[in-house]
Amino acid sequence: MIFPVTEPSKRGATSQPPANSSLLKRAIDVSGAALGLLAMIPAFAIIVVSICLDSRGPILFRQERVGINRRRNRGVPPAGGDRRKINRFGRPIHVYKFRSMVVDAERSTGPVWAAAQDNRVTRVGRVLRKTRLDEFPQLWNVLRGEMSLVGPRPERFFFVQRLQEAIPGYPQRCDIIPGITGLAQVKCGYDSSLESVNRKLQYDLTYVRNRSLLLDFKILAATVKVVVRGDGAR
Repeated sequence: MIFPVTEPSKRGATSQPPANSSLLKRAIDVSGAALGLLAMIPAFAIIVVSICLDSRGPILFRQERVGINRRRNRGVPPAGGDRRKINRFGRPIHVYKFRSMVVDAERSTGPVWAAAQDNRVTRVGRVLRKTRLDEFPQLWNVLRGEMSLVGPRPERFFFVQRLQEAIPGYPQRCDIIPGITGLAQVKCGYDSSLESVNRKLQYDLTYVRNRSLLLDFKILAATVKVVVRGDGAR
């Protein structure tokens, strides 16, 4: 399966798909998310019981992420964390996942990327991450219109603030609605360094400029292969 890959534009404007294409994409998102939730009900029951038996804490993990930037108003937020300025990167959304780490995993470290053999990940969490089943509750975010099945993965404000300073063009990935899976996810693994983030950004911006329903279906098909193989799991 071949995907278009070009260098990310430092200044290029985001291309806008036809209105009917956007409506069709939304229809596919809603129907796909609804069918996915219904089909996964038996698996969800097993996951819920497994998480409860494996470690104490909630079943679901909720985290604030950066959603779509509908104002297209990018800028560097000042030190001091003025919330209104920080939100210029995108509308805040709460993303849901099955909990795969111990409770308060970042209490002593603050926000950090997961590492290989991360001891904060539970036994059940390792299986959930390997199969990407921990991401399935985000189908609810898709139904709510906060996410799409395909698009750049939503990132935390903490990382967005710092990455936009280190990587030119990084906020452009917030120009479209974020997704459960994306071109970067089927081409790369989890974030682990500035270099890996920069590489994934190239794929994200390629998708932003070249997005289409055909490309979405190719990415969804490639995602199934990633899930089955457990590629890039951490």
